[in-house]
Amino acid sequence: MDKEKGKKLFEGNNKEEQLEQSHQTNSESEKKMTDENGVKVSNDRTSLRAGNRGPLLFQDFHFYKKQSHFNRERIPEKVVHARGFGVYGEFEAYKSMKSLTCADFLSEAGRKTPVFCRFSNFIGNKGSKDTAQDIRGFAVKFYTQEGNYDMLSLQFPVFVLSDAMKFMDVTHAAKPNPVTDTPQATVAHERFWDYVVNNQESAHMVMWLMSLRGRPRSWRMMAGWPINTFRFINEQGKSTFVRFKWEPKLGVHSLLLDEANIVGGVDPDFHRNDLIEAIEKGIYPEYELGVQLIEEDDEFKYDFDILDDTKLWPEEVIPVQYIGKLTLNRLVDNYFAEEEQSAFDPSNLVPGIDFSNDPVLQGRSFAYRDTELHRHHSANFEEIPVNKPIVEQNNNLQGSYLKHESDVGYVNYHKNSLAENTPAETSPEEGGYENYPGKVEGDITREVPSDSFNDYFSQARLFWNSLSSAEKQDLIDTFSFHIGSAQSESVKQQNVEMWANVDQEMASIIADNIGVEPPKGNHVSVTKSSPALSQLNTPHVAITQKVGVLIGNGFNDEEVEDVMKELKENGVFIEIISEKLGMVTGADGTKMKVDKTFLTTSPVLYDSLYIVGGNASNPTKFNQEIMEFIQLAYKHLKPIGIATTGEPHIKKVETNNLEGVVFATNNADFGKEFVTAIAQQRFWNRM
Repeated sequence: MDKEKGKKLFEGNNKEEQLEQSHQTNSESEKKMTDENGVKVSNDRTSLRAGNRGPLLFQDFHFYKKQSHFNRERIPEKVVHARGFGVYGEFEAYKSMKSLTCADFLSEAGRKTPVFCRFSNFIGNKGSKDTAQDIRGFAVKFYTQEGNYDMLSLQFPVFVLSDAMKFMDVTHAAKPNPVTDTPQATVAHERFWDYVVNNQESAHMVMWLMSLRGRPRSWRMMAGWPINTFRFINEQGKSTFVRFKWEPKLGVHSLLLDEANIVGGVDPDFHRNDLIEAIEKGIYPEYELGVQLIEEDDEFKYDFDILDDTKLWPEEVIPVQYIGKLTLNRLVDNYFAEEEQSAFDPSNLVPGIDFSNDPVLQGRSFAYRDTELHRHHSANFEEIPVNKPIVEQNNNLQGSYLKHESDVGYVNYHKNSLAENTPAETSPEEGGYENYPGKVEGDITREVPSDSFNDYFSQARLFWNSLSSAEKQDLIDTFSFHIGSAQSESVKQQNVEMWANVDQEMASIIADNIGVEPPKGNHVSVTKSSPALSQLNTPHVAITQKVGVLIGNGFNDEEVEDVMKELKENGVFIEIISEKLGMVTGADGTKMKVDKTFLTTSPVLYDSLYIVGGNASNPTKFNQEIMEFIQLAYKHLKPIGIATTGEPHIKKVETNNLEGVVFATNNADFGKEFVTAIAQQRFWNRM
């Protein structure tokens, strides 16, 4: 996307104006190189030495400054969610939520708020792959007129633990072996599965993790849930329990296990490249913000504890109301300055939103800020432009690293008379933050908040009951792959016994797949299901699906041009693939620019293929490459369009399951039928 076009999107945007104040460009015409002191540099290529074959001189301050700064370019990566990518955007409220919350950014329909959004992976380090089977972060920083509000989500509605005391333990268990530092970015090792069977409240989230939801097709096609229970507080001081949800407008879609593993090797940056491409092409990712609401008096009405983060709030029981839309429409100007230095904290709240007694939320309110204090070696990380609120920061905090602004005031304490007691407090009536005065009583204890916290399997069973047969098969395969990677027979057997609590047949199949005894137990007696939990019920659209066009010379000009026009009109992304870069020429002279060669791309990077075929300088190799693309796309259940000139590459016989394969021959509606197939995305009956 053109930079100037990006700027225009943000005209009148306070955050964009603030960020521009910190921008600098070192490569503009006529700019001269200087060192950090502003001294102009005459030689930035060779070191100072004693004679042309002599030793380097310590007095070469230019080399010393340059090298010492380079040595300190990095800051510690995050312990979790180290691999991430961030972009800017805008949130627009659909309607006023004043009856429920006094949060200003939700106060009226059409109110727009600038945001910064960061997507991330939980397990792997910064250099790992995007497509790992993993927990993903979906963090949104709202730059509101009342200060920053941080909403930190995962792509699941539930968490792996119900008490923050276990943060360290589950992270250590999921991370690489501390002896060898392997494997990276995966839970296909026995330490994680040993943790799971010995901490069985993890069952529900691990079901989600092992499902298709653990491998998003794109961040643009990934839901997000903050997992915690918060409170909305209105101007009258009334509290309503709330959970949030981000719903992608493109629907929720995923990669297959084999597909994700291959993509991770072919393009480790698959998700960030996908996001960059969509924004640069101006088809901006969109998400609706939903809320689930429970009245204060109804806290104990349900068969689950609303403070338990290992439990979801079923949408059929507690409906989701959509109250606004998030649009991501601008890339960062500098990855390190903005993405890497960005910091999120669930305790960054604004008036109208407050904590509940959710025990995980209580722990997160300490953990996130403490992590950033370590990473930045300073309490001033919120003065970094990407973290800085768009409203004034007036306080008596001072000193420490990263301090750029000079506090020139004489008085730096509260209360005072010398400065007329400024900076002054703001009453709640005038917008000052006030915590909800919830009643607290009871003995000091380490007991769980309620007995339902100990029900580990009812909602895990609900999740299983809600899946389609294809999703269940995928879940079994994924469990078998990951648990089967454990070396310990005991850990494998314990897992099989544990998962029998969710479904006895599922656990028995896993046992057979990984070579252990079938389980002795049976599953819990839950028969309910929730259609909202199946990805097959999500929207399916063709827009931004990526089609690889496999083409040579001599193609049918009119036919191919008509199909390409149909794809573009439906927002489909297209890449032309051939034996070599340059141009391919149709039978009537139409020329098309080749984007990729068979050598520089892979079939796993496309949602669909359009097989045109044609002539090539090495026809045997050309046809072989096309067949390899078709075979893998077919295996991964993807739609395939066959041009009239492409028919020699696939046999149309009764014994072939050609569901999702669309032929152009004698088909006047080929373009429309192909777009419909692209929108469906997977043809599960091929499994």
